[in-house]
Amino acid sequence: MFENEIFSEILTILNNGGIILYPTDTIWGIGCDATNEDAVERIYQIKDRAQNKGFIILVDSLKMLRQYVDYIHPRIDTLLNYHTRPLTVVYEKGVNLAPGVLSKNGTVAVRIVQDPFCKELIAHFGKPLVSTSANMSASPFPTHFGEISSDVLEKVDFVVRYRQDDREFSPPSPIVRLDENEELEFLRD
Repeated sequence: MFENEIFSEILTILNNGGIILYPTDTIWGIGCDATNEDAVERIYQIKDRAQNKGFIILVDSLKMLRQYVDYIHPRIDTLLNYHTRPLTVVYEKGVNLAPGVLSKNGTVAVRIVQDPFCKELIAHFGKPLVSTSANMSASPFPTHFGEISSDVLEKVDFVVRYRQDDREFSPPSPIVRLDENEELEFLRD
């Protein structure tokens, strides 16, 4: 769908441990290679974020998801196959990821992206991307590109030019997990 030249510079930056600012299927995000420990550490520094919190990661498919979580409960598998809106799911154990992506109890929050640009970027990269809101910790998340602070813009290695003019608000995705009774629990609506 998108020309490969669009991705070549972004992929070089990601492969070299760089940080990008990019539109996701929800809000603008700060991202990096979710398997690169040094890159993940840089995002904590950029956001001035406490390191006891993990990050959401984005994958392009259920197939990719299976490479980075230990187990997908059948109820979640079914949910993901039929859900039509962005949905972030917390899994009990992340694998093959930088330690800083995981929460301190080893869980990981993952979303299968639906945005065509984001999906294709991740497919070309072949690994998941960190996705954290494009704001400093304790500041409100930007509802569109024009609200991203210069502090963030100056600290990333690359700003994706796609969808910078969009002003339509897309809220952060709901976050769900299965509770101890294997019932769906919403952590964020």
